[in-house]
Amino acid sequence: MMEPMSPALPPGGEALRRLVDEYRSRCLWFLGPEYYPATTDEALRVLESIQRHGDLDAFKQAGELKRWVLVPSSGLSAGS
Repeated sequence: MMEPMSPALPPGGEALRRLVDEYRSRCLWFLGPEYYPATTDEALRVLESIQRHGDLDAFKQAGELKRWVLVPSSGLSAGS
């Protein structure tokens, strides 16, 4: 039996990519140099690792991005 696929990340993931790049060597050393999360589940795992292994600033930034990742896609279109 296959597990349901994790939804894709909402548009506008530049901040997530920058955070991954910033903390890749300290918190995400086990991921490949070209890896970026593509799904909600992957993003949450990466952000949790940054929060767990980073500094206070990393913890705060990852927390803000977690809220963005968890926003339902319908909420993004409200302003358009």
